[in-house]
Amino acid sequence: MSAVKIAAPAGSLAAVGFDPATLTSGDLESRSPIDGRVLGRLASTSRADYDATLARSLAAFAAWRAVPAPRRGELVRLFGEAVRRHQPALAELITLEAGKIGSEAAGEVQEVIDICDFAVGLSRQLYGLTIASERKHHHMLERWHPIGPVAIITAFNFPMAVWSWNATLALVCGNPVLWKPSEKTPLTALALHRLLESVIAQFAEAPTGLSALVAGGRAVGEWLADDARIPLVSATGSTRMGREVGVRVAGRFGRSLLELGGNNAMIVAPSAAEDLAVRAITFAAAGTAGQRCTTLRRLYVHETRYDAILARLKRAFASLRIGSPLAADTLVGPLVDRQAFEAMQAALAAARAAGGLVHGGERVAVAGHEAGYYVRPALVELAAPIEASARETFAPILYVFRYRTIEDAIAGNNGVAQGLSSSLITQNLSEAETFLSAEGSDCGIANINIGPSGAEIGGAFGGEKETGGGRESGSDAWKAYMRRQTQTVNYSSTLPLAQGVKFDVE
Repeated sequence: MSAVKIAAPAGSLAAVGFDPATLTSGDLESRSPIDGRVLGRLASTSRADYDATLARSLAAFAAWRAVPAPRRGELVRLFGEAVRRHQPALAELITLEAGKIGSEAAGEVQEVIDICDFAVGLSRQLYGLTIASERKHHHMLERWHPIGPVAIITAFNFPMAVWSWNATLALVCGNPVLWKPSEKTPLTALALHRLLESVIAQFAEAPTGLSALVAGGRAVGEWLADDARIPLVSATGSTRMGREVGVRVAGRFGRSLLELGGNNAMIVAPSAAEDLAVRAITFAAAGTAGQRCTTLRRLYVHETRYDAILARLKRAFASLRIGSPLAADTLVGPLVDRQAFEAMQAALAAARAAGGLVHGGERVAVAGHEAGYYVRPALVELAAPIEASARETFAPILYVFRYRTIEDAIAGNNGVAQGLSSSLITQNLSEAETFLSAEGSDCGIANINIGPSGAEIGGAFGGEKETGGGRESGSDAWKAYMRRQTQTVNYSSTLPLAQGVKFDVE
């Protein structure tokens, strides 16, 4: 099948300087979740090409680490400007290949722009410390140095943003980047990579090999994880994948930055503003067709508010406009593929078998897109947690529970293996502060009066427990992409030793 039957991906790729007519062969087949149509085919990276790519990356590191950080920031600034110019085409490509509705696709490209802005400022703020020395005429410093080539493994659901969180920080920190995108979204990766390459080519201080795309399946990921020449592997995906990557990288004493599964909860307290709660719940549970790591999957509603909240949620879920993400009024687009649909149906079957009451969850027919997997987001009433509600199913399923005390609700929030995001809807200051305290949510993200999804790039993103412990994007996440060095300077002609040690030599 020709890769150029759909004009939009062809135009999007051509806009960033790549000829889409070449994408008609290869083992990586990109299919649109919208209708199952083949968008293009890309060849996996061979082992020989991988080794050559890494050699170029290592050579690039030797040059790039010597470029002043503010100049490295200038490269990222220019890249951000290029993304701004191509935002509509890039967003359209995300919609076609990942199935996101238009506003969410445009929002993802905006995240790329925002993290570029953040990284540019960061390029002048890679601060170390001065430390008081106990020895006379000495001073101590902590300095941060580039670490080396950074491998970035990304998932399909944010095919541009997550790479940019890592790549822009890695670049301003002085490192080259190697990107292994999801096999499900190779064209979006190709488009953004080509755009960065075009900026690099016009930037005098930027060496060849500063950015590379290594496409393929499990084998390519294993090469990156096992390669001792790569000091840091940042991987976003399932907990199962993270377990394998983390062990392999640790086995060679490398570093891994893991952003893995989430099973996020929201608590609706007695004092909650009902309109706010319903809107926050509906977006967090149904947005992106439930295919965010921060999607709301478990809801704890106080027993005094349960019936009213659930009734409104049923109406809200039933009214959601489900259809092609190319339509302007669509709110819920397709699941990424058949495998995602079958996983959703298996989880709902398990809930029914455990006595759960399921509302929605059925496949929805969309005229002209019969091969796409469109579903009605599901509400599942449960008396107590079950195995299915304790794991992440990457689909729009919301398990709903009653609770009596805030302590019970917090225990429920914390009672799963994952620890990414969480939220509490309340007007009670004591409840809010308890939730945010050391005795509250055990997640990497804790929100009050908003849902668990929709994180901004200014804050470090990531979670605890089986979510992996990594932090990407804002705050001081840049330190993951550098090595710390403690330096001591003696500016005297004597040699006092630390801790008062005496070692006199004639």
